[in-house]
Amino acid sequence: MCGIVGYNGSEQAAPILLEGLSRLEYRGYDSAGLAVRNASTPIEIVKAKGRLRVLAEKTNDGEALHGTCGIGHTRWATHGEPSENNAHPHASDDRTVVGVHNGIIENYQELKEKLLRHDYVFYSDTDTEVALKLIHYYMGKYAGGPVDSIARAMTRIRGSYALAVMFAEYPDEIFVARKDSPMVIGVTDGACYIASDVPALLKYTRSVYYIGNQQIARLGKGTVSFFDIDREPVSVEQTEVKWDAEAAEKGGFEHFMIKEIHEQPKAVRDTLHSLIKEDHIDLSGTGLTDEDLRKYERIHIVACGSAYHVGLAGQYIIEDLARMPVRVELASEFRYRNPLLTDRDLVIVISQSGETADSLAALRLAKEKGIETLGIINVIGSSIAREADHVLYTLAGPEIAVATTKAYSAQLAAVYVLAVQAALIRGCIDEEKYKELLNEMEQLPAKMERVLEDKERIQWFAAKYSNARDMFFIGRGIDYAISMEGSLKMKEISYVHSEAYAAGELKHGTISLVENGTLVVGVCTQNHLFEKTRSNMVEVKSRGAYLMGLTNYGNYSIEDTADFTVYIPRTDAHFTTSLAVIPLQLLGYYLSVARGLNVDKPRNLAKSVTVE
Repeated sequence: MCGIVGYNGSEQAAPILLEGLSRLEYRGYDSAGLAVRNASTPIEIVKAKGRLRVLAEKTNDGEALHGTCGIGHTRWATHGEPSENNAHPHASDDRTVVGVHNGIIENYQELKEKLLRHDYVFYSDTDTEVALKLIHYYMGKYAGGPVDSIARAMTRIRGSYALAVMFAEYPDEIFVARKDSPMVIGVTDGACYIASDVPALLKYTRSVYYIGNQQIARLGKGTVSFFDIDREPVSVEQTEVKWDAEAAEKGGFEHFMIKEIHEQPKAVRDTLHSLIKEDHIDLSGTGLTDEDLRKYERIHIVACGSAYHVGLAGQYIIEDLARMPVRVELASEFRYRNPLLTDRDLVIVISQSGETADSLAALRLAKEKGIETLGIINVIGSSIAREADHVLYTLAGPEIAVATTKAYSAQLAAVYVLAVQAALIRGCIDEEKYKELLNEMEQLPAKMERVLEDKERIQWFAAKYSNARDMFFIGRGIDYAISMEGSLKMKEISYVHSEAYAAGELKHGTISLVENGTLVVGVCTQNHLFEKTRSNMVEVKSRGAYLMGLTNYGNYSIEDTADFTVYIPRTDAHFTTSLAVIPLQLLGYYLSVARGLNVDKPRNLAKSVTVE
């Protein structure tokens, strides 16, 4: 969850580290810290509680720290409250081993007790301090050097980690290691860079290495070598990042989130164009064959958060078009309930970062059971992308705001393509219907742009109801999946208590929560369910609710019921999620702005959940 950066070169490290942390602050913002040194000076550590700007002020934007080698960290607290004492970097008692960490060490208490018996003293409540002192212990006991001491510590540590470590005796080197937490290494002439995520590196290089699981890297000034946990040298393939560096900037928008909402048409267009070639879907890049799509008898979609809501929409779409049973599961539950899987199942794992801890664990469980896996991933070279049997890359580009928008839309596009191709291969639709669905998909980006043109009305509505305390989203079928995502956006960035319900369930308890002034959003994009959902809207209105309707152009009768209505262009019913979600994203965004909240970095949340 935390963000790690590192630099080893000829320039002053601190300003570069602060710049990198500014691009990773979405990963955590409880505290931040730097450790910097020159070849002839001790390691200097500066830490600050709160946002990164506090650390920047404390170090005069890095100018007060001198050294050409350093590491930095922005923290999302897991062990120990947010405080300067618990902030990273952490160090051994003699400050000869200094490091930063992302992840959770599950057996830290056991390791701490071992180190206490060897007269180590602990100043923080973090598991990271335990890891650093364990490395220091092995450094002294075996005198095998940094790679040896880190490898020995890795064999004792249970949990997830990305570590960047500096040693007093090795002044021109940084050592990194990872297990289940992300770490990217960039190399240019005379310099090396480390980061938890690609956007922190794009300003400096696009040539990166994704260090493998349970590997160690030794970084000099422009050189890098890799080792496995047995200290044996290994080779890691260099990857060229295709993202445009400008895509990680705000580009004139007030917040990253509103910029990324506007980038959704492009994200969907790029993803579709990568999969539809010469009026036909081409999945060859994923490794999935027509025979694969025919043989699968059941699909399990496993994901977290918004990606889970993509799965819920995908369940309706795949079952209806391809007539395949689909089960959608929260990744955090999937691995603990001993799922019933067969060798004719496909497990689809959806994750923007490709590093989501629960999703990665679910993928590994499926593979242990011999089940084929497909990752729908936005980050090339990420853990899930490397470990899945098949990979379908979405082309959303870097997404900085914590609340996902364009990655969600790109994932939806990927699911549409899979559903339509499976439907054709399995004989559930004919060639004519196939061409019709492809045409509808290819029109989605232009229709999404039309939806964005209505943003001023939604901004007005959000400002009018910025003091709302409770909201409900209701819908049926795919509209229920849309409601789930709309409700999550409201909770994430506006801090409004919000719930989504299948509209038909209102009378089974939920309607008792509706009172005068309660804001209810009724999603009615499925024409065959329109009248039923509108009836449910009438029920809540009669209890005093204020109604916002969301439906297709032409369904103007909804205005007899709704107090405020947003319309979206008509498309095939299977694809309406791509259009209907945008007004709900905008509603959450503008309501958050009206309440004066931090849109891009909502409290208690981080972009990539890399710990359980």
